[in-house]
Amino acid sequence: MELIIYLLIGAIAGFTAGLFGVGGGLIIVPILFIVFTQLNYDPNVIMHIAVGTSLATIVVTSISSVMAHHKKGAVLWSVFKNLAPGLILGSFFGAGIADLMSGQHLQLVIGIFAVWMAYKMFRGAHAQIDPNKHLPSAPLQFAAGGGIGIASAIFGIGGGSLTVPYLNRHGVVMQQAVATSAACGLPIALAGAIGFMWFGAKEQIDVPNTIGYVHVYAFLGISVMSFITAKVGARVAHRLSAAMLKKCFAGLLVFVGSYFIYKGLI
Repeated sequence: MELIIYLLIGAIAGFTAGLFGVGGGLIIVPILFIVFTQLNYDPNVIMHIAVGTSLATIVVTSISSVMAHHKKGAVLWSVFKNLAPGLILGSFFGAGIADLMSGQHLQLVIGIFAVWMAYKMFRGAHAQIDPNKHLPSAPLQFAAGGGIGIASAIFGIGGGSLTVPYLNRHGVVMQQAVATSAACGLPIALAGAIGFMWFGAKEQIDVPNTIGYVHVYAFLGISVMSFITAKVGARVAHRLSAAMLKKCFAGLLVFVGSYFIYKGLI
């Protein structure tokens, strides 16, 4: 029965991710939080397991995504090589920071991030691409990767909402920014998931079927179904208004963010 629930979560997360054109992290984390709460898991680690498991599932979906972008020749692999070391270190370090935070503080931080994302999406905020701008030096790209990695691991996301605007601001056209961001999602998710397993293994976690802060059954169920339903969501998205999709997703993020802020404050 539990595995069926995770398959359903994967179906919803994958479809939503494909529909709205974003990673599934901000969908997976709140649903897992609710499910784990209903299963009466230890409230002190529920949020950590939701975030860690979300990152683990993004490993699978990002592989599919980057393969598709690579076939179109849109990934800037030279930029990826500069960002990746920082993303890996930052994401692992971010998992360590999350481990030090209480479940309530983690809820509060993710809630505020979700509302901020909703504000940017609802306003239609897009960085203006200046073709005369260029990416900074390799060391500065490494530092930027570190910051993106830390934030992404704490929020349980693949980092697209942070990587794409960064690349845009430095003159990278949207298609290449999205494709390169998809490639960057793999080291973020992989290092973050390993970090959550590593730091979680050192804690006393009384939750079945877990490796550190990653729930094995949830990872398997969500990964399998999201891989399939993301393609369905993408097809549906092409039939709907882009502006309406953004407003709907922004509304969903406001609801998720407000819920976590409320839970984090009580």
